[in-house]
Amino acid sequence: MAHQWRGVLREYADRLDISEATPIVTLGEGGTPLIPADALSRRTGARVWVKFEGMNPTGSFKDRGMTMAVSKAVEHGAKAIICASTGNTSASAAAYATHAGITAAVLVPEGKIAMGKLAQAIAHGAELLQVQGNFDDCLDIARDLAANYPVHLVNSVNNDRIEGQKTAAFEVVEVLEDAPDFHFIPVGNAGNYTAYHRGYNEELERGITTKMPRMFGFQAAGSAPIVVGHVVKDPDTIASAIRIGNPASWELAIAAREHSNGYFGAISDEKILEAHRILSSEVGVFVEPASAISVAGLLERAEAGEIPKGATVVLTVTGHGLKDPQWALRAADGSDVKPTVVSTDIGEIAGVLGLGTAVEA
Repeated sequence: MAHQWRGVLREYADRLDISEATPIVTLGEGGTPLIPADALSRRTGARVWVKFEGMNPTGSFKDRGMTMAVSKAVEHGAKAIICASTGNTSASAAAYATHAGITAAVLVPEGKIAMGKLAQAIAHGAELLQVQGNFDDCLDIARDLAANYPVHLVNSVNNDRIEGQKTAAFEVVEVLEDAPDFHFIPVGNAGNYTAYHRGYNEELERGITTKMPRMFGFQAAGSAPIVVGHVVKDPDTIASAIRIGNPASWELAIAAREHSNGYFGAISDEKILEAHRILSSEVGVFVEPASAISVAGLLERAEAGEIPKGATVVLTVTGHGLKDPQWALRAADGSDVKPTVVSTDIGEIAGVLGLGTAVEA
């Protein structure tokens, strides 16, 4: 009989802080595919796999952490949750709160959220407020509200989020039957970088794996506080999901980098969009721009000679392309991509498709 995936809390109950008293709030998150990326393997000489987190219920990796955070919030009696978000967290929090029958309050930066994510939060009934400030302002407000009012904070400063997200590393290990040599990941708030490191470290300590992957995290050049070593007050990048100037998990991520002999790098928006096109057109995986930075990071590090031939590399792509689809409609030269208009004439259509002349029956 086929196994019905039960969500990460039930699948990994033995490795998470849940008990019979924990109400499991799940939408079936996790169990996302690890896809062999032959095109990227050919480009780099490494053995490259893509962990496609856009296949989670609300289209991003946030669902792994949100199932844990909301389940624990309900266990503690919460009737409302709150989060600051650049988009994906708001969509996830709204969906899981609705499923749990509690209220979600979401703070997003005014004019800085992709329409696909805004639509999700509204569709799921969140109390959504657009703050006249950036993500870091939103997080400060959310923290203050959680500290002084009866509302439960579900941003990644909440350790339950990190605990849920570490399960992605468990899934990678199950497929590869060991940890990879390198793991590449986008970095915004740095919670996911921290979570993967935690998951891999736990598998190593359990004796399931033989090594700790080198954790390579990438930030957009206009929003790279960890790389430059100081808070970026006005972060600027087309990759809205990682447009964060003061990462909440900064110190934890630095510790994870040191422990894994890892690396943080910055990538330009131009290179992010180039990688976005490569991933879509050569691998067949459609992601939002922020996700593509892990691909751009791999190509940059491989070109620098930092990735040995034959190394096993996993790239996490964090959110589905339908979250922020406008970038797929922009060509490399910046022009708009438009479909070719044809008549209903079969010969004309065959000619446009380069099919030659019709084969006689």
